[in-house]
Amino acid sequence: MKRHPELLIPAGSLEVLKIAVNFGADAVYIGGEAFGLRAKAKNFSMDEMGEGIRFAHEHGVKVYVTANILAHNADLDSARAYFEELKGKNPDALIISDPGMFTIAREVCPELDIHISTQANNVNYRTFLFWHHQGAARVVTGRELSLKEIKEIREHIPDSLEIETFVHGAMCISYSGRCLLSNYFTGRDANRGACTHPCRWKYSVVEETRPGEYMPVYENERGTYIFNSKDLCMIQHLPDLIDAGVDSLKVEGRMKTALYVATVARTYRKALDDYAESPALYEKNMPWYLDQISNCTYRQFTTGFFYGKPDEQAQIYDTNTYVKEYTYLGIVWETDREGRCRIEQRNKFSVGETVEIMKPDGRNVEAAVEGIWDGEGNTQESAPHPKQSLWIRLSGCAEPMDFLRTQEE
Repeated sequence: MKRHPELLIPAGSLEVLKIAVNFGADAVYIGGEAFGLRAKAKNFSMDEMGEGIRFAHEHGVKVYVTANILAHNADLDSARAYFEELKGKNPDALIISDPGMFTIAREVCPELDIHISTQANNVNYRTFLFWHHQGAARVVTGRELSLKEIKEIREHIPDSLEIETFVHGAMCISYSGRCLLSNYFTGRDANRGACTHPCRWKYSVVEETRPGEYMPVYENERGTYIFNSKDLCMIQHLPDLIDAGVDSLKVEGRMKTALYVATVARTYRKALDDYAESPALYEKNMPWYLDQISNCTYRQFTTGFFYGKPDEQAQIYDTNTYVKEYTYLGIVWETDREGRCRIEQRNKFSVGETVEIMKPDGRNVEAAVEGIWDGEGNTQESAPHPKQSLWIRLSGCAEPMDFLRTQEE
């Protein structure tokens, strides 16, 4: 059976959830203020979660809530209370990795689907069958799996059990994200949502009897980043993912910017729609997908484990920084009769500058900034203050939920 996969997009805030919905997500995954694995993300209060779920449902989009920490005894009572409150917000599923948390969720909100997080190390069909028998609706594959292994899993599990797979974003250097480096170095537990990402740090060697003498490990003149994986990108391989029986294509990034989410969601949405219409159209538009997907921050690209074990080419040895092609200026929230649009400014721009209007349908429209006004109607020559609410006039047509961005020089 040919499957039509869901596009699952991350959202670290209510604003980004709305952007993900408008730029093509079929489903969005979010975290509350507790029990998710992104403690440093903005995350959602219960009120914001309710508003976000209502907004998504009004647009035919599902919302999944992460509760995928590895719980300790002290977490269990508060987890029960959290699930009690959460079920009233009507999410479409919970994402869980810990069997104890799974049991509590089944007791408190049996009406909600449960998806088993990649943190549960789901790398064989017996594991998938185990979770199916417990009542799980979906299992997220471990990132260590090849497409061949995923296809074998699909052949051994019921058709009703859904497979979700990461297809884009940062790769963890530890098995299914089960990393102890952060806890060891800083006391912040990656498995409880507080990872400091020490895999991206720059390392030197210290000899035991010579404390304070730092000897660099050279790959080149800039040093080496020994755990620094390239980012996953499978935009060129959607047919293989579909053929393997994947039901949900998951993008990593609840810590990522609104521009990143809009860019990735829009690009994968068009690629999936094009492929559904015609494989030939998908191949024809591949240069556009590759160009657009590089318009947000990324660390070069790899296909991860999908086509076999990654080799040394999957690592980046000379830098730990992202490539950044565009700067996010703001999103259009409304327009007025005078042809102006209201934005919440995020980075500086000025009257006379050329910006790009990024539209959910895939168009990018260049426009000049013709005027800027503050909330009281006073004119400004530039917009230097982040998060200031402004009215601007552009030479091109901007509509609600369009993005404004400028290209890095």
